[in-house]
Amino acid sequence: MLFRYSKDKKGRLLKKAVIYTKEEHGIKLNEVDSDALRIITHLRESGFMAYLVGGAVRDLIVGKKPKDFDIVTSATPSRIKKLFRNSRIIGRRFRLVHVFFGDKIFEVSTFRSIKDGSVGNAFGTIDEDVMRRDFTLNALYYDPLEEQIIDYMGGVQDIKKAVIRPVIPMDKIFVEDPVRMLRAVKYAATTGCHMSWFLKRKIRKSAHLLSPVSPSRLTEELLKIINSGHAYEIVSQALATDLYMYLQPTATAMMYSNHSFEKKYLESLKALDELVSKKHDARLGEKLVYLVYDFIAGLTDWSKEVQYTPAAGELYVKTWRDCRNFILPMNPQRSELEYAIRVSLKKLGVSVRMSSGELRAATKMKNMKTSNSEKSVAVAAN
Repeated sequence: MLFRYSKDKKGRLLKKAVIYTKEEHGIKLNEVDSDALRIITHLRESGFMAYLVGGAVRDLIVGKKPKDFDIVTSATPSRIKKLFRNSRIIGRRFRLVHVFFGDKIFEVSTFRSIKDGSVGNAFGTIDEDVMRRDFTLNALYYDPLEEQIIDYMGGVQDIKKAVIRPVIPMDKIFVEDPVRMLRAVKYAATTGCHMSWFLKRKIRKSAHLLSPVSPSRLTEELLKIINSGHAYEIVSQALATDLYMYLQPTATAMMYSNHSFEKKYLESLKALDELVSKKHDARLGEKLVYLVYDFIAGLTDWSKEVQYTPAAGELYVKTWRDCRNFILPMNPQRSELEYAIRVSLKKLGVSVRMSSGELRAATKMKNMKTSNSEKSVAVAAN
């Protein structure tokens, strides 16, 4: 075992990080994506520091195949862009670089400073960057050229102990970024690590901080859950920590008031996980079926509805509007939600084929009828 040192203001050596060699961490170099290795090598040969960071390192330690290989470096975004023609800079506040190899995308970020807190946007050093990582199991840096792990926060030991431990002080971590609560729940559900009683309690008390988070960001997090293959475990944990009511408030309220609906909803998530594991190219609409079917099924007696409602278009429009409200604040692509609703209705014996244009026309007509009806009532009242 090696150590990384730095000097304090008086010039005294301070132990900063533990360095694990390949014999100690057990990561095999051939498990690292060859294109990620190519990016790191080019950055290093150009005079910059560069490492694999975060979830990829965690997964490699426990023997899982990482979904993404994120890279962190001392190079600025503009410099990274010059080094890689197959790249583009993204982000407005803190800029990142996406480097493309075929259909693979590698996120390359610059070390961040902590002078403005853990969500600051200024560039910094690796010693600062580690202090703004959310949990110790993500605060690990892997050097594939030296085949070493640099561990500032005891993340390797926490992974071995199966513990989720915050890096940022508990009084700041969720205030500065409430989405970290969802990440903690996700890690607990997918890594086999557990949250302490104190951490769970802090999340429950801080759950309300998710309320002002933008719908687009909440949609992004919910889509990650849907695509994870662990939706059942993550949602179960989110329900237990009072977080799911901010991702899917209507569904949560229905589960709290109706045990039967809760059971069906969670069983549907198990089926969703099976779909994701078997069909990697499933479209989003196929996955959304598992979120909306039980809700749609409970809207009415569909056998009678089909029998007595000849206007299938209007029936579809009403269902679409109810379903759209049901999944708020989630805002998926409209065509995918339409697909999920059509599939759900078909399973219930209602066959409706409508294009997006036809749906908009039917919705406009329904709104006009409603408006005219309201005007008639107003005239009659006068």
